[in-house]
Amino acid sequence: MFLISAFVLIIPVLCLAFLGLRFYTHMLQLSSYQFQGYFRFMKTNWKRVLFHILFLIFFVLVFFGTGFNSMALPIVMLLAILGIFVGLIISYLPREAKKKFVVTDRVKRLFITYVILTVLIFALGCLGVRVTQVGLNEYGDVLFAVGLIMGAVIYVTVLPFIPALANLINKPIENRINQGFIDDAVRILKEHENLRIIGITGSYGKTSVKYYLTTLLSEGFRVLMTPESYNTPMGIVRTIREHMQPTHEVFVCEMGARHLHDIKEITDFVHPDDGIVTSIGYQHLETFHSLENIISTKYELLDAVDAKEKAEGGKVPGKHLKFVNGDNEIIRKNMKYPDAITYGLSEGCDYRATDIKVTGAGTTFTVTSKTGESGEFNTKLVGRHNVENIVGAIAAANSLGIPMTKLRMAVRRLQSVPHRLELVKHGNVSILDDAYNSNPNGAKVALETLALFEDSVKILVTPGMVELGEKEDEYNNDFGAQAAGVCDYIILVGDKNSASIKKGVEEAGFDPEKLFVKSTFTEASKLMYELDAGREKVILLENDLPDNYK
Repeated sequence: MFLISAFVLIIPVLCLAFLGLRFYTHMLQLSSYQFQGYFRFMKTNWKRVLFHILFLIFFVLVFFGTGFNSMALPIVMLLAILGIFVGLIISYLPREAKKKFVVTDRVKRLFITYVILTVLIFALGCLGVRVTQVGLNEYGDVLFAVGLIMGAVIYVTVLPFIPALANLINKPIENRINQGFIDDAVRILKEHENLRIIGITGSYGKTSVKYYLTTLLSEGFRVLMTPESYNTPMGIVRTIREHMQPTHEVFVCEMGARHLHDIKEITDFVHPDDGIVTSIGYQHLETFHSLENIISTKYELLDAVDAKEKAEGGKVPGKHLKFVNGDNEIIRKNMKYPDAITYGLSEGCDYRATDIKVTGAGTTFTVTSKTGESGEFNTKLVGRHNVENIVGAIAAANSLGIPMTKLRMAVRRLQSVPHRLELVKHGNVSILDDAYNSNPNGAKVALETLALFEDSVKILVTPGMVELGEKEDEYNNDFGAQAAGVCDYIILVGDKNSASIKKGVEEAGFDPEKLFVKSTFTEASKLMYELDAGREKVILLENDLPDNYK
């Protein structure tokens, strides 16, 4: 009977194991399978992990308090164990996610490792009980049952850590598989002898410049770009293996980074001919740890371009080009390559935008190159940041041989980049969708763009910025103060993430009746439409944190 009871207990434990492992694997996936991101999630969601530990504590109290043989087990203890167990199962039931869980081949391999670890943990539980009860063979079935129960208790306790352990165990396998994909991508690039590869990186602006440059270069070349946010090594490899065609002449490759030397990891197999650094700023400080590491990593792109030029002996002057944003203060103070072509709105830039005028139809501006060639451009996009990014694309396209006259028509066709201050109209409501931004400079630019809508009611919806390390509270506080000077209403999402913004808003003297805090974006979205503004509304959606930041 005792053995049957033990097996009955195993069924809900395995149910919890499946649901819990699915949940934590999703968080691991959202953390790009990086241990630092996964354990940051664990740290910020310590209450969930604490429930697993409480399960062990209550079980131990029951076990030692009754010898596990008494029929008079403390009812309160049992109810507490049952309550914790049921609560855990309910908490792991699948819910709608912003970025859905994807069962990739890597996830399948993780679940195979989970099964092996599960068997080992239960086996160790049985073995441990057997070893401590040597000579009591007549109680074999009871000992086996207790061993299963002990294995179950240990398993439930360590469940949140199993995905990290499995990820560590599988790492050599994943590295080998990834290297095979990388080798295949290198082979494909080598087969394109005349392919020109343009790398783009930056703390912000890189995705916009990528889209704009691809449109402009299409005036004279067959262009392939890394889609959406495919800016990791494996995202770039996937683009090459699945989309590269023999007819492509230019490959525009966005390169993202969260850690020191991330860019070098990409350039070591992509080998870019040209490089564009759109900006350097305080982003991902949680993983970079210092501004110096950010600067070093961003410049790895230009280092690779410079190394390629030197390897070829500089046989063709100007064959390998470097571009940097001359408006960026950090770049100006750390101008590593004097031969880099600068672009921006500041005096002295090699490609400079002047006479900027914003109208209801968009923005007009004049671009003058270092050679004296100039042209007047029109775009339906608004904001200084858009002009800055467009000038960067013009600088690269013009330097690669496309005349200003051709670029004028291409600039007219430029579309907003999805989720990067993308302007969307819904009747008398305008949405400034900046959901993919999470850095201080970008947040400031977004508020400056919102301020352009002078005759509208301005509403900010945001959970705040993340991955800014020790400066996170400081930057969110400053963002709150800036928002207070621009917005008519402010809706913050999540008490935990937005606390520093709220403090900055309140310290700036913002009307508390127009400041709201909602638990979820769904609640915030409902409120932003319900607010009776009396005039046209412009709503800035600034950053949208994925589920692993809750």
